[in-house]
Amino acid sequence: MELVNRKGARSIKEIPSEVLTALNKGEIPTVNLVEWLAVDQLVLLENVLHAHNKSVYFPSIQRKVNALKSKTANKLFEAIGFELFKQATSNNDSELIDSLSTHLSDCVRNWATYAIASNKHLNINQLLKAIDPFAADAHFGVREIAWISIRNNVIDDLKNAITILEKWVVSEDENIRRFASEVTRPRGVWCKHINVLKEDPELAIKLLEPLKSDSSKYVRDSVGNWLNDSSKTQPDYVIGLCKRWSKESPTNETQYIIKRALRTLNKKK
Repeated sequence: MELVNRKGARSIKEIPSEVLTALNKGEIPTVNLVEWLAVDQLVLLENVLHAHNKSVYFPSIQRKVNALKSKTANKLFEAIGFELFKQATSNNDSELIDSLSTHLSDCVRNWATYAIASNKHLNINQLLKAIDPFAADAHFGVREIAWISIRNNVIDDLKNAITILEKWVVSEDENIRRFASEVTRPRGVWCKHINVLKEDPELAIKLLEPLKSDSSKYVRDSVGNWLNDSSKTQPDYVIGLCKRWSKESPTNETQYIIKRALRTLNKKK
């Protein structure tokens, strides 16, 4: 069976055993959400640590993971990433996280993302710089974990974060542009809300303006979702912005964003 160019299974029970084994050994990345959820992260961790001659780290991380009340995939990524950072720091093992950051397995790179996010010595500028490669990662899952992992850091230093991200929204990389929009969504998904932006979305307008007619659907979806979030608390603001954009930027791309931005308000009519 060709493992690299495979089509992902539609359910966990349909994943071939050789694929699941390779995923849990970190030999191949996941190709869809089903595989992403099917990975046994503790088995993967044990295999990866063994390959790096760091098996001594495993028991304490395993105990932390087993003690979790919620064992969703993201909670596991977070817990393992945080514990790996603790182990690496306490053992003066600076090379471990760097090695995991470029691992073939997307799940392992997710741990590295959370490990970096857990470093309290990094300010928001340093943190965003460190997260940049993960925000631009070729794998969908890593890009999602990239913004989720530092969401709270962005909230805690929102003004500076927005200023830094103003450069990201003009990047040639659509993944970087999308990250800047997604990490600042007022409501977001599976994450803490940004109450300041729920009440005053204008604070992030410099992030949205350059994206109002973006060439990438990936980015447009995020911008539309950002404004749809805002429409739930500041409907008049979103309506006014969409009217202005419609006049200033009469493109199909802008109309796509506007339609997505107003979908909740239009349902109420």
